[in-house]
Amino acid sequence: MKMENKEQEIKAPTIIAPPSGGRGVHVFAPATVANVVCGFDVLGFAVNEPGDEVIMRLTNKPGITISKITGDDGRLPLDPAKNTVSVSVQHYLQSVGRTDVGLDIELHKKMPIGSGLGSSSASTVAGLYAIKTLLGDDADPAKLLPFAMKGEEMACGHGHADNVAPALLGGFVLIRSYDPLDVIRLPHPAGLYCAIVFPDVDVPTREARQIIRQKINMKDAVTQWGNIAGLVSGLFMQDIDLIGRSMKDILVEPVRSMLIPDFYKMREIAMGMGAVSFGISGSGPSVFAFTKDEETAKLITQKLQQHLTSIKIGSNIYVSTINDAGPKVLG
Repeated sequence: MKMENKEQEIKAPTIIAPPSGGRGVHVFAPATVANVVCGFDVLGFAVNEPGDEVIMRLTNKPGITISKITGDDGRLPLDPAKNTVSVSVQHYLQSVGRTDVGLDIELHKKMPIGSGLGSSSASTVAGLYAIKTLLGDDADPAKLLPFAMKGEEMACGHGHADNVAPALLGGFVLIRSYDPLDVIRLPHPAGLYCAIVFPDVDVPTREARQIIRQKINMKDAVTQWGNIAGLVSGLFMQDIDLIGRSMKDILVEPVRSMLIPDFYKMREIAMGMGAVSFGISGSGPSVFAFTKDEETAKLITQKLQQHLTSIKIGSNIYVSTINDAGPKVLG
């Protein structure tokens, strides 16, 4: 799917006029693994859990209010001008010419903030899918992507799409180009499982981006291109072994891994237990491994959690297939 990354060029869909007020919708949007080791800012996939939920209601008074946020320990702003959910929804309403709409938003964080699992993306996508549903907008959900990227820009200073695209579209996603925006949904083996471990340490996305080197030598670039091509080929060929041996990053991971306690020890443990690959999810501190079956994924998460406990670091663990559904209406 190809679209221009410019709001003014997105035509307003046919929208059903809202009632006088009170109608609401409850939406879930999934966590995501971005970069997928070698695909910095261009690859990502959605998982089944965790995720975030938004309850959105139409009101009689134009404008957006955020009445409640749970699960954030008071870290997220209720000010609609400063929250990624409301900001992205406001951009959408302006684009479709519906600034007369009144909305009340509840955001329920069901996943850790700053986890490297697309926390801000899940919230933003849930909000955009909720307003699309409330207003009866039957346009392709991909049309929401530029607005979701506005939320990412607010959250981390850079409007990348490797979290919001899979959260919105589901599945495994490649961002071929940002200007113009060109997003491709990739196939993947049905038997591919993801083992995720979130260590309880703080790695802010904005700071994690700042430590990445801005210049690389041609030899490293060629190696990285080959790995990305191999990973995409493995997905199309349903070749899990090719996927695994292609998931190597010589550009970003060597720097970001320094922010994650015992990263290389965790990799050693996971690979020794049968993982086909291991790497950082997004900017970290979450790490993930691909496996060929659910049982291996469960054993790896448990073993990594035990290791982190032994060095006095708490953690959350998740096991999932790749989520092809994306956001969904809960009620």
